[in-house]
Amino acid sequence: MRRVWIGAAILGITLLNFFQFPGHTWLQSDTQIYAPILEHLWNPAVLQKDLIAQHPHVAFTLYDETALTLRWATGLDLHYVLEAEQFLVRALGIWGVYLIATALGLSDLLALMVAATFSLGATILGPSVLLFEYEPVPRGLAVPLMFLATGLIAHERFVGGGVAASVAFLMHAPTVFPFWMVYVAWAAWPSRAYTMRRKLIPLCVLAAAGLVLLAASLPETSSAETRPFFTRLDPHQEELQRMRAGYNFISLWWRQRIVHYLILYAATILAVWRLRRDMPQPLRFFSLGLPLMGLASIPVSYVLLEKLHWALIPEVQPLRALLFVTAFAMLLGAAAAARALAGRHYAEALAWLVLAFLPPVNREIAWPAWNRAGVVIALALFTLAAMRVMQSGARWSKLAAAVAIAVPFFVIPTWGRVENYPPLHTAELTQLAAWGRTSTPQDAVFLFPDADQDLEPGVFRAEALRAVYVDWKTGGQVNFFKDLGEEWWRRWQKTMAQPFDPHDLARYQGLGIDYLVVGTKNKLAATPPVFENALFAAYRL
Repeated sequence: MRRVWIGAAILGITLLNFFQFPGHTWLQSDTQIYAPILEHLWNPAVLQKDLIAQHPHVAFTLYDETALTLRWATGLDLHYVLEAEQFLVRALGIWGVYLIATALGLSDLLALMVAATFSLGATILGPSVLLFEYEPVPRGLAVPLMFLATGLIAHERFVGGGVAASVAFLMHAPTVFPFWMVYVAWAAWPSRAYTMRRKLIPLCVLAAAGLVLLAASLPETSSAETRPFFTRLDPHQEELQRMRAGYNFISLWWRQRIVHYLILYAATILAVWRLRRDMPQPLRFFSLGLPLMGLASIPVSYVLLEKLHWALIPEVQPLRALLFVTAFAMLLGAAAAARALAGRHYAEALAWLVLAFLPPVNREIAWPAWNRAGVVIALALFTLAAMRVMQSGARWSKLAAAVAIAVPFFVIPTWGRVENYPPLHTAELTQLAAWGRTSTPQDAVFLFPDADQDLEPGVFRAEALRAVYVDWKTGGQVNFFKDLGEEWWRRWQKTMAQPFDPHDLARYQGLGIDYLVVGTKNKLAATPPVFENALFAAYRL
């Protein structure tokens, strides 16, 4: 019975996390890249002329094989297959945080409170990464599995922990690299409580996963664009990447963010000290080591990318390990609050809860706007009171826990006015994509000449399955492929870097563009559109 209600609670938290806050999206960000790649792999006849589909970067991952296999087995659309994977791994990650909290000696109800607080997510400023990715991208599938692995290992379930971390490795190896480095450090650390044989179990599972990944990747790498391992960025490449993928260059943003991460790591160290008596040795290594790996990524990235100009670094994106600094500050802060409350240290418990709620509400450790400051303090006080009820063993403890778990998911986006992603999809854009998919040739090439940096062309590409000559989102791939980056910039300069000229249609046609799509304010006076609605007008050249 205990397992049933705990499982139901974790499912409920996952539903709130997925549908309410921080939520989930489709074709809002990087799925505009991955969806066309997967659609082209599924049916090579579509998107043959599209830059994204011509340069897939999924060779060293099983993300594509998993998605396509599930699509074949279920018959479901790619969108639903990937979102089902996303929901499942979020639930597993939340379960992992619950396991971490119970490994710290917290009761089931308090552990669920910690998991719910963690599930509010956070935006990791600087490297542009999320604690819970809104979209089902490889990194978003890997991160929750690392927290599941940490929770299982904290409970000495080494087989399960090894499987979870190895599946995460198969989904996105660069994301999981810090986890395995910390695990190897712990495995090498002398300990009487854990035999070397048990410590080696996850590493054996990882080795098997590595062989599977290598075998699956060989056919893809033979046809993919490759370059020598130690290639250096040339000046033009670096200029393009600084312009289009500046989050990889620490020199562009460290002054605004370094204090934020140092404060969070200092808080993590204090939380580990507060919880030291109940913290298992491997969990202590992960709690201190993973955030430390995040901080270490700052000088490492600076030297390897900005001084040595190593082209591999923008692909691996080591700065995204800063995610662990925020994650463990939130997680251990909520757990430390429960421990302080047990000792009747109410002011201390309140301070820990403020730390846990600040990242999802304000994104950084700085004094927020008054409404957000009020939300943080109110949530901390409300959660403190609920935790006190839970610790008292009152009959209505579970009811108090359920209310306290649910309230932040609704208060933060409403009273805190936290909008994680702006509205993008419209009925008019859906109509345009449906028309493009059913009424134009499969090899047609489109251009949105007045879209500038808007994201509508990427939505159209994925839903219409028609090539887009150039758009801003495609430029996000400049850190993966030199040829793509140079071609993207050439196309951008020829078509988008200058205002749309309705009198120069021959120039667009000469570039191999078959259709122009413009906003209705830029409708062509002398040419009737082949498609039109309230927002868009499409013209065949």
